[in-house]
Amino acid sequence: MISFYLLWIGCYVVLLGLLAQKWPRKRPNGKVEDFFPAVTIVIPFRNELKNLPNLLSELQAITYPDLDVLLVDDQSDDDSVAYIQERLPSDSRIRLARSQGIGKKEAIEYGVKAAKNDLILCSDADCSFPEDWVNGLIYPFSDPKIQLVAGPVMGKGSTNFFERFQQIEWSSILLVTQYFFSKKQPLMCSGANLAYRKSTFEAVGGYFTNKHHLSGDDEFLLKRVADTFGGECCVYLPFSENLVHTQSVSTVFDLINQRVRWAGKWKAHREIIHLISAVFSFVVQLVWLVSLLLLFMGTWEIVVFWVVWIGKIAAERLVLGKVLNSFGKVLPTLDFLKTGFVHPFYVLFVGFGVIRGKFTWKGRSN
Repeated sequence: MISFYLLWIGCYVVLLGLLAQKWPRKRPNGKVEDFFPAVTIVIPFRNELKNLPNLLSELQAITYPDLDVLLVDDQSDDDSVAYIQERLPSDSRIRLARSQGIGKKEAIEYGVKAAKNDLILCSDADCSFPEDWVNGLIYPFSDPKIQLVAGPVMGKGSTNFFERFQQIEWSSILLVTQYFFSKKQPLMCSGANLAYRKSTFEAVGGYFTNKHHLSGDDEFLLKRVADTFGGECCVYLPFSENLVHTQSVSTVFDLINQRVRWAGKWKAHREIIHLISAVFSFVVQLVWLVSLLLLFMGTWEIVVFWVVWIGKIAAERLVLGKVLNSFGKVLPTLDFLKTGFVHPFYVLFVGFGVIRGKFTWKGRSN
């Protein structure tokens, strides 16, 4: 067991190092300053009354020259629609549409169909955008071969450990996302910060085979685009000027429920890489937890336990800290220490939730 865990920590450090090598140190030059094509922002929403004041403020602050904003209601049963209707006259660029179907994918498809322009940006109602978000995300489309562009997303706030825990977890998601995009084999992205051509969406058939899944509007589309046009036609921009902030989850139960919804998408992809990534994540955390047995085996085993866990947390502090630092987020080492011990238990809870296969989202159950 001692030999296994010494080998294990060595492999883990090497793995994190390989992932870190693909994280860019700085944004490459190449932004097309005079590239301002017409853009439509599509934001589906359901029961988002508490987030609408901030959303409308964020959208009205965007100064992009040729912009159409489409807010698509997904069968809200609160006062969201009435709130938007009261404030629509204040900005002629913002339109309200009501999806005729049920679910986020139906709302997005309805929005894409109603979009006035070929370039589509998608986000969520609980998000905040950087000042140059639109131009920053669409400039790769100056190359006609680019079909889809994704950007990073991270939770707002760092006032308590629970919020910072989510930011550390987001940094690991962004790190893996960048790695697979850099290998021209994009694996995942977030619909809260996503752009694509309307013609591309139509060419791949939108979500016609997976509308019954409550989640996955982002990754299903990404895989369709990559399979149809090639991974090199998809771009990821892991830079601070492209970072969209989303609301941090407020409770542990809601966080696990959200992650179960996200992780459960691997079953619908029906590709071996998604199965491997899901199982690998679960097994890695299980191995960390089994190492607790070392504490009951003898003096050398106890020494190895601390060597392994100190190595684990130090490597995560170095690599994930690099990702967070690139977005201007500097977290104390103590947060990485606590996250390092808590995260394996958390992932196992999510894993068991995925096996159980039950979650709720926006008042709907799968």
